[in-house]
Amino acid sequence: MGGGTGEAPNIHIMIIDTLDNFSKYSAMNPLFADVEKFLAENDLNALEEGKYEIKGKDLFVNVTTAKGRTPEEAVLETHRVMLDIQIPLSCEETFGYTPAEDLPEAEYNEAKDITKIPGLAAQSYVTCRPGMFAVFFPQDGHAPCIAQQDIKKVIFKVKA
Repeated sequence: MGGGTGEAPNIHIMIIDTLDNFSKYSAMNPLFADVEKFLAENDLNALEEGKYEIKGKDLFVNVTTAKGRTPEEAVLETHRVMLDIQIPLSCEETFGYTPAEDLPEAEYNEAKDITKIPGLAAQSYVTCRPGMFAVFFPQDGHAPCIAQQDIKKVIFKVKA
């Protein structure tokens, strides 16, 4: 395994867990410690909607209310520069998941760091309830906002 350099391969997998366990993942990215600090110092439910910069363009959080979608309406997306930590606050949120390597080529919007692949069903689905989080790395195609109602949520954008 690897090229004989003695370094561990850089492997990341989508993560689904409870917020109580977030600290267990701090070694995966140097900015996760800053996310953990923000989580400890802020009541996510009390935050006003908007963007909060934590470490400039490398780490920020968006608090938003997103329109709930059906699995058919949800759009698969990927990011190249940032990873997402998505935390539903108001209700359960289901995420479609397809590895990026299984997605067709699509136009990348560099300014927004996003590639959207509409009209394609995800290969699998996972559900997070309030108190849980999902981490999507650049190789994780994900279709957020699947819910029967609008979702108040927090999305940390972390430089991968």
